[in-house]
Amino acid sequence: MAIGLYGYSSLALDSKGRIAMPAKYKEALKEVSEGSLVITRDPQYPSLRIYPGSLWKTISKAFENLSGLDSKIRSIQWNFLGYANLIDFEVNDRMQILIPQSLRDYAQLKVKEKVSLIGMGQKFEVWNEKNWLAKEKGQQIQGEKLDIDLPSNVQEIPF
Repeated sequence: MAIGLYGYSSLALDSKGRIAMPAKYKEALKEVSEGSLVITRDPQYPSLRIYPGSLWKTISKAFENLSGLDSKIRSIQWNFLGYANLIDFEVNDRMQILIPQSLRDYAQLKVKEKVSLIGMGQKFEVWNEKNWLAKEKGQQIQGEKLDIDLPSNVQEIPF
């Protein structure tokens, strides 16, 4: 299902740790959010992923069904599922998302600084803007896991 969450936005993280989703995503989010979004850690980069409620159900179920006996899979489950936060989300004029402190710390997000919101089709990525600009230039960033080797059954999950 093509959702249409595409594009780049530079946003401010307010003093309470919130970002306001751009209005251009309003209609698409009405279709897929089901009143909630899920925000969690990216397993490779110091960034976050935001999933519409409808997509999260599918992806989380796929991760839950993987065997936790493989240490690589278990580590991904801990980071991806273990830090997932369900956010009640109302598609309105404000469309604010509160990013929990633990996730802000992981993604190196600081209040009153710029963050990059990248629409990736069915999900969003949230980056510290300085890290995003460095990554665009091909630079390594602090906290990046360069040699992540995903097992084949994880590679098949469209996350």
